[in-house]
Amino acid sequence: MTAALAASLSSQGHSFLSPTGVEIVFVLVGLAVLGAAVLTVSTSQLVHAALWLVVALGGLAIEYLLLTAEFIAWVQVLIYLGSVVVLVLFGLMLTRAPIGRSPDADSGNRWVALGLAVVAAGTLVTLVVDAFRCTWMDLPASGSTSVNGSTQANGEVLFRYWVLPFEALSVLLLAALVGAIVLSRRHREEG
Repeated sequence: MTAALAASLSSQGHSFLSPTGVEIVFVLVGLAVLGAAVLTVSTSQLVHAALWLVVALGGLAIEYLLLTAEFIAWVQVLIYLGSVVVLVLFGLMLTRAPIGRSPDADSGNRWVALGLAVVAAGTLVTLVVDAFRCTWMDLPASGSTSVNGSTQANGEVLFRYWVLPFEALSVLLLAALVGAIVLSRRHREEG
């Protein structure tokens, strides 16, 4: 079955055995994002965790660019790198979180968390590979009006199906920032 699938795809011009430069860069950036994500959750310094999060989210923006989804890549940069990480850093500063190593950052459940992370990652990879194993996305020639990763296609999906979750997320982020300010002011007045 696999040999027949590979022969069918290579007769259509697709091959699993000869990756292009974009695919190689995609895998390398993906490995860098994975490393940054592991460092984000494994460091005991909160500011370093936020900075590793910047690297991971920036790598995801590069991955979107490699997938020809430029609009989503710039949204990733503007919203996540420009807003969410700044919000996290302001929250750390306003709540007077420790700058150096924090003993509160380690609960002692690293092995349980690692096991759950491996199971979740294995399940996700299995589902994605199974769902898209025979799917190829051929990009239309330039000048065509509808590309799967185009701003028009993404905008239609985003504003048709995902407006409510985006608005709920913005309210949640605003509440987190207001809560951090209230907690920091209450701590100052008590001190």
